[in-house]
Amino acid sequence: MVLLDALSASPTFFISAVLVLGLLVGSFLNVVIYRLPVMLEREWRQQCAQLAGATASPDPAPPEPRFNLIVPRSTCPKCQAPITALQNIPVISYLILRGRCARCGAPISPRYPLIEALTGVLSGLVAWKFGFGAAALAALLLTWFLIALTFIDVDTQLLPDSMTLPLVWLGLATSALLPTDYHSSLPVNLHDSVIGAMAGYLSLWSIYHLFKLLTGKEGMGYGDFKLLAAIGAFLGWRMLLPTVLCAAAVGAVVGIVILTLQRKGRGVPIAFGPFLSAAGWIMMMWGRELLQDYLGLFGLHA
Repeated sequence: MVLLDALSASPTFFISAVLVLGLLVGSFLNVVIYRLPVMLEREWRQQCAQLAGATASPDPAPPEPRFNLIVPRSTCPKCQAPITALQNIPVISYLILRGRCARCGAPISPRYPLIEALTGVLSGLVAWKFGFGAAALAALLLTWFLIALTFIDVDTQLLPDSMTLPLVWLGLATSALLPTDYHSSLPVNLHDSVIGAMAGYLSLWSIYHLFKLLTGKEGMGYGDFKLLAAIGAFLGWRMLLPTVLCAAAVGAVVGIVILTLQRKGRGVPIAFGPFLSAAGWIMMMWGRELLQDYLGLFGLHA
């Protein structure tokens, strides 16, 4: 109770505490980003083996060692030395070790501290925007999910159902359980949340099938539908169009730049999830103000 009172009484202390918490969560997100796709691949291989009747083989393959978000401990990818707690302090350990393994000196990818720093900074911004309360907790959960989904999609072109579907339900639960604050973008009322989830899914689903009908190609994956449904569940249906327009505009520019620099054809797939995530986070933070400013140009109100 004393800690909660201190957090609620001092905005500076609250923002600082959330920033540190974000750094710690970012370290865990690094684990999720790497391990969850591997876990899914193992599960799919097991399912394929069962469908193929491999489990009935007289000489079945030995079971794979346990691999989940907890087990085994993180190790150096080169020398397999376990990473100790002191070597796993977000950002600081990377700087002290100068980006190298403490045992073999192999370089460590700078992406790990970058994700930790990104999570910490975005978490601090959420705390600054929403202040102490349940709305900040909901916004933090959405932020952390979006960061993990962004990098998983970049690495694998995959938005796992095990993350997108719970995120939809979290958004609906947030709107159902928390009081609506019309001065904030989150939470929205349950009516807007349910319509947002439905419209988010159906809008991209419709675009997908229309594009496939016209071109015979698949323009996006079903994970994008579910991600936009989750954003709609958190932010309501009014934020869907600005989110999609922002994501499409930035995605088009980035896609053109990537294809130009890499000199690849237009058929090269580019993950859309990161752009949806970034646009959804921006709309969560400043969408209401942006929408009001835009409508104000025409003498209208949001």
